[in-house]
Amino acid sequence: MTDVVRLDNVTKRFGRQTALRRVSFAVPEGAVFALLGENGAGKTTAIRILLGLADADEGKTEVLALPSATAGTEIRRRVGYVPEESDLYDWMRVDEIGWFAAGFYPEGYFDRYQKLIDAFHVPRDRKISALSKGMRAKVRLAIALGHDPELLILDEPTSGLDAIVRREFLESMVDRAATGRTVLLSSHQIHEVERVADHVAIIREGELIAVERLDAMKEDTRRLTLTVKDLTTPLPEFSGRVLRMVERGRQVDVVIRGMSDAEVAVLAEHPVVEAVEQHPVSLEEIFVAYMQRNGTGSPAGKRAESVTAPVAEPQGGTP
Repeated sequence: MTDVVRLDNVTKRFGRQTALRRVSFAVPEGAVFALLGENGAGKTTAIRILLGLADADEGKTEVLALPSATAGTEIRRRVGYVPEESDLYDWMRVDEIGWFAAGFYPEGYFDRYQKLIDAFHVPRDRKISALSKGMRAKVRLAIALGHDPELLILDEPTSGLDAIVRREFLESMVDRAATGRTVLLSSHQIHEVERVADHVAIIREGELIAVERLDAMKEDTRRLTLTVKDLTTPLPEFSGRVLRMVERGRQVDVVIRGMSDAEVAVLAEHPVVEAVEQHPVSLEEIFVAYMQRNGTGSPAGKRAESVTAPVAEPQGGTP
């Protein structure tokens, strides 16, 4: 499978602040790839470097096999990009802004733009200033898709939109990937991303801490609730990698990766363990566990030294 996007050991600094620190990942062709992180994690900086709008201090990036550092103009011509902040001219009508954008792209752009606008049920003769935020988002998406780009990059595309428009917006990304096109989606709306993404990368304070297929990540991650027999006996050793562990009296809530069914069964038979419950784990719970992880995970076999932040309550499965 061809990689449409590549970052290799990318570092970016703004004065004394490091926005990205040796970040590496690849986006395969035909994927909906989600770059997840809290606000300020470095997601927008990574996108700007990919598009040639900012330079990396170290490392290199490629988009559509073109080097971002020297081919930014060509990359932006071939990629559809929807930034977080609106970049529309409010005084133009919907049809006028499509006609204006068509001047930067090959013949056929305006016809495709108009078809998209009609499909999104946006009035062509309405001024941009008179559109709702959801309608504006649809216009921006139509502009980005008018040249049928091989890669669509979305930076927090659903921020501030109502639930129905957000769902329509994201579902259209799945439809696009089904045609073989690629979508790179930056977001902190984790429960929404889970519905559409097939690959995820999690970035925290400029560092990439996980990148893999979403189904593999969820399959490899468990959330367990242990009920222990007393509060004085050390906890059993956990196989796998503990992302987060919280104690509430005789109950211990653990988010852990790399633990097999057989190892869970062995844990349930440990003398100190009274019962073990398994819960469905959502991407949001995995994300929170990574965000609150103290770097090395909770020390196995010890008491009262674990992460003490409250555990998110189960969401009843995938949103």
